[in-house]
This record gives sequence, structure tokens and C-alpha cells, in this order.
Amino acid sequence: MKLALGVEYLGTDFHGWQLQKSGIRTVQQVVEESLSSIADQPIRVFCSGRTDAGVHALEQVIHFETDVAREDKAWLFGGNVNLPYDVNFKWVKRVSDDFHARFNAHARQYHYKIHNTPVRSALVAAYTLWEPRSLDIAAMKQAAEYLLGEHDFSSFRGSLCQAKSPVKTIEFIRLTQTGDEILLDIKANAFLHHMVRNIVGTLLKVGRGEKSVEWVKEVLDAKDRKRAGATAEPQGLYFVKAFYKNL
Repeated sequence: MKLALGVEYLGTDFHGWQLQKSGIRTVQQVVEESLSSIADQPIRVFCSGRTDAGVHALEQVIHFETDVAREDKAWLFGGNVNLPYDVNFKWVKRVSDDFHARFNAHARQYHYKIHNTPVRSALVAAYTLWEPRSLDIAAMKQAAEYLLGEHDFSSFRGSLCQAKSPVKTIEFIRLTQTGDEILLDIKANAFLHHMVRNIVGTLLKVGRGEKSVEWVKEVLDAKDRKRAGATAEPQGLYFVKAFYKNL
């Protein structure tokens, strides 16, 4: 039997999603401990997209296999009882034997939140990037249009990226502002390591007036990570969801 679950978490106090040999606290670790307790045997889970330390998730999708018979509500509600306050199961669903949370996802969506105000807020510091300088959102929107569609995103690829190809297709990048909060909403067929955070760091240089709108196209065409902006901090990044044909 194979089951999929939706998982939300605050990444602030985790060293990312992936299980670490050193035993440091990761989301995968606490999720597997919770499900293993319900199954009364070891459970290994697979996710739709690994997240780094400090990165949050609104609906990470995972799957696991087991021969243990439990009602769906036991996995969901029983699992939540065993989870710490910063992780929660949102739903559970039985899936086909050929389902894979990572390989069956045909697209993924992320949010990045920026708190654009001269004074830092203690209440949102763990959940947004603080940017004290005024930002030109219109210029950032124009610059982001150069990234739409299929491109070689080597200029936005982290040094530890293990993806076979740097070519990805961005379906949309939307920037909206509500009060002091700026939200970047991005969806693509797949993402390179640090790709979203590197895009944010690059667009911020345009928003601050340090670089022109057209500079972003130059960065993209260069296929050179050194040409882009700095990697934005992790706390503003949220894994929103993965998209599947049959889930």
C-alpha cells in the first residue's frame, strides 16, 4: 500500500528537509519518527522537493509504502499527535503503486516574502526577508519578464545543485505588494538548487536601482552564477505546492 500526505512546516528551527547522518533536526526526521510510531515499524518517506534550512512549506507532498493496515485518520490525526508544533499533516490519500512524490510532479510553485520597511519587525523576522531600502516594484516586474519561458538558468544555479540540466521552464513570476509586504509568486516545471533565492537576489538589485531592468537579461544570457545577485536569505522562501495529474 502506498500513501501520500500533504505536510506544512515552519523551517526556522530545522536544518532543512533531508535526513542527516549526524542526527541534527530535519523535517524528514520528525515526519518519519511520527509515521513509524503509527506503523509500529520503520517508515521511509520521499518528498516532492527538498527544502533548505530555514525554508518553509505550505504543502510539501510526501509518499511512503507500508504493509501495515491503518485507517487514513490514524495516519493523519495520529501522525499529528506525534509531530512537533512546527510540522503538521494536512491530508492523507491512498495512491497508485506507481506514484512518486518527486518524479510524478510536473510543476512546482514557490512564494518568497519580503518585508519592505525601514524598521525591522521582530514578529515577522523568521518568516520574511527584511529589506529596508525602497524598492521599485514596477522595475522588478519588468525585469522578471525576461525569465519567463524555457531558458538555461545556470546564472541562478547554486554550486551544490545536482540537477542533470540547467534548462527549466518558468510558467509565471508575479510580484504583488500589500502594505509593507512584497510577495513573489513563481511556478516552473522544476527548479535548480537556490534558483528562486538567486532570482530574488537578482531582482532586488533592480528594485534598489543598482542595476537596470535589461541587466537581468544579460545575467540570464551569461549562464554564469557570478553575474547574478546574491542568494536571498532562506526565511522568506515557502514551498507552496507540487502539481500532479492524478492527485
